[in-house]
Amino acid sequence: MPLLQFDTTLSLSAAEKTSFANTVTELYTAEMKTTESHVAVTIRDRKPADLHLGRALEGPLLFLDAEIRRGRPFEHKRAFALAVMKHASTTYDVPDENMKVVFTEHPGEAMMGLNRVGGEWNDE
Repeated sequence: MPLLQFDTTLSLSAAEKTSFANTVTELYTAEMKTTESHVAVTIRDRKPADLHLGRALEGPLLFLDAEIRRGRPFEHKRAFALAVMKHASTTYDVPDENMKVVFTEHPGEAMMGLNRVGGEWNDE
């Protein structure tokens, strides 16, 4: 039951945001070995003065705070992070130096919807 929260200085239209969210969801389900029905994505527009990264180059910034269930292997998380950054770089010309991904892991029971409480992740 991940919550994938993007903060960006990109100026995306509603259609571009929907396309980006759909692609991120596809990447998450492929790399994290799960289904899409519980993946939540937020995209927050920020002004350039709102986001800072010491190594940043001229161009848009894109940060992902991925709130996920604990237990996934490092390799799955790294593959997902790289796939998202590659997509942002090739699709929206975000410089590699201007992206950051942070994973925050939670016990399954801390992730819930109206009719569901997450369990612990397993590789089965």
